[in-house]
Amino acid sequence: MSYEPPTPPADLPTDVIDILDDYSPELLRDVARYAEDLAEYREREARLAEAEKEDENDERPDNLPDDVPSKATITIKEINDNRYYYWQWREGDRIRSKYKGPVNPDD
Repeated sequence: MSYEPPTPPADLPTDVIDILDDYSPELLRDVARYAEDLAEYREREARLAEAEKEDENDERPDNLPDDVPSKATITIKEINDNRYYYWQWREGDRIRSKYKGPVNPDD
């Protein structure tokens, strides 16, 4: 271990370096752990966003509206003795639906 202070990365903003210079070793270790966890979280979010974008770019049915994700499925709902098609998909903990059209009884 060197007796000289470490050289900060060239792209680290000066104000961050100045703030960190005043921190205790314990607080610097806490900051380092938090920064590592935050970096992993943001990388994971970026990967998930990219995967979702790729999923949306996968083959979309021709009749799928632009505001409906490609992972949506068609479900049938019965309302007042009439049957209707709906696009349905999950967004987080919620299930979303969008009207597609009436069920044709001749099908």
